[in-house]
Amino acid sequence: MARRAILVISLFAVSSLGVALALHSQDDAPAWKRGRGWGWIWGAEDELGALNHMSDDSRLAALSLIEEGRVYDLGITYSRNSFVWPGHNPGEVMSFRSPDGIERQGDHGFTGAETNPAGVAWHSCALFVSDNVATQIDSLAHITVGEDDHWYNGFTEAEAGGDFGVRRCSAAGIPPVVNRAVLLDIAGLEGVESLGAMFAITPEHCRRAMERQGVEVRVGDLVFVRTGSIRHWGEDGADHETIKVHDTAGITLETARFLVEELGAMGIGSDTSGVECGDPGEGADTFVPVHKYLLVEQGVHLFEFHDLEALARDGVWEFCYVGLTNKIAGTAAGFAMRPIALR
Repeated sequence: MARRAILVISLFAVSSLGVALALHSQDDAPAWKRGRGWGWIWGAEDELGALNHMSDDSRLAALSLIEEGRVYDLGITYSRNSFVWPGHNPGEVMSFRSPDGIERQGDHGFTGAETNPAGVAWHSCALFVSDNVATQIDSLAHITVGEDDHWYNGFTEAEAGGDFGVRRCSAAGIPPVVNRAVLLDIAGLEGVESLGAMFAITPEHCRRAMERQGVEVRVGDLVFVRTGSIRHWGEDGADHETIKVHDTAGITLETARFLVEELGAMGIGSDTSGVECGDPGEGADTFVPVHKYLLVEQGVHLFEFHDLEALARDGVWEFCYVGLTNKIAGTAAGFAMRPIALR
């Protein structure tokens, strides 16, 4: 697929704190257009996609939502026992150095009575782990399409792939995300603890949830959709069979289009490993149509495996989201994160 020459469109300047509330309309956000969404409009070298919409003003507006100073931990604990989507490898945490080993092996000469009479030792661990485990943000390089294996903005495997990680759109380049976020509690809407297998979340579900909760999605928001599946994570996601069933609930391609093209979502997340419904629906051209649409076509990041239970319990429908990915070059996702919601 040929690279495109793309016009860079500047963001509308927000002139005062009084209007620094999250944006409402297309006129306020010329980079986004109703019926089109975002798309490849940030320049031929861009690697951030819709996250370009963030600004000092939008971050300040998000921070202005904080009234109580309360922190909600949205991260989940990962261990070698945790459930991972079948396309990703499980991980191991291995002791590289331990007090016992250091003493017995005389490691680096630090254990002798002359140099270390206090007997100081240490723990350090070697990790063998997928970059798609636990709470994460998918990078725009995560999904490729076509014979040339291109991803967002037309970057291809031939020019930007490699054996040691991707060289364009790596998760290491995802900026700190500080933004207004909205929670749509679909499990609560349905009156269940967690949605069932292959439950397809439609635009109508989202409309009803917004009406029920008295909240609106504005242009440039992050939208999190609660399925309740994370209730089955437990201590470290070891109950694979149960999680595997509920993890298949999620949004449809139609819903992704609705959230992006009609409401202006800048990022979409959930409490599952993939955000989208495990059943791609009739006529889909891939098993992950939502990933293809959001990451490749729209440049909209996916925020996965976020623990939304406490927010739903307390009826926190809008909040300031703060998420930072690990700066590990070449990674396809910012993984094992610990993002927070501030109220």
